[in-house]
Amino acid sequence: MLHQELLEHFYHSFKHKDVEGMISCYHNDVEFSDPAFGLLKGDEARNMWRMLLERNNSLTLDYNNVSADATSGKANWTAEYVFSRTNRKVVNEVSAQFEFKDGKIIRHTDTFDLKKWGKQALGTIGTILGFTGQLKPVVQKQAREALSTYMKERQAK
Repeated sequence: MLHQELLEHFYHSFKHKDVEGMISCYHNDVEFSDPAFGLLKGDEARNMWRMLLERNNSLTLDYNNVSADATSGKANWTAEYVFSRTNRKVVNEVSAQFEFKDGKIIRHTDTFDLKKWGKQALGTIGTILGFTGQLKPVVQKQAREALSTYMKERQAK
C-alpha cells in the first residue's frame, strides 16, 4: 500500500469509527503526539484512539489535503463532538504530520489550537486556564489519567 493510500485508509476508518482499521495503519513502535495527550508510544497511542472512539458517539469527522511521499505525509481534519465532561460542543481543526517506516505510520503528530479547544470544551474555566498558561498541563494530566484508567479496564477484561 502506498503511503497516500495508507493515510486515506486511516482517515476513512476514522470517519467511519473503525478504530481497528485506523490502528492497523500504525507501526508497532508508533509515536503519537498532540496538545491534549502529549507523547504516546505504541499501545498507548492505539488505546487512545480506542478510548476516544468508544466513548464518544457524537463524533463526526471530515478530512482533506491528504498527501504523502516516500518518507512523510500530512492531512487536515476537523472533528465535531460533544465533550463528555461538560456536555459542550467542540469543533476542533487539526493539522496532522506523519512519518513512515516499513509501510506503516511510525510517527503521527496532530497540532491544534489548545486555547480554542479549551474555550469550547471547558467554557470560562478553559479560557482562564489558557490565559494563565495552565491549560496544557491540566488537560494533559486529565487525558493521561483517563487513558491509564481505560488501559487498566481493558487489561482486566
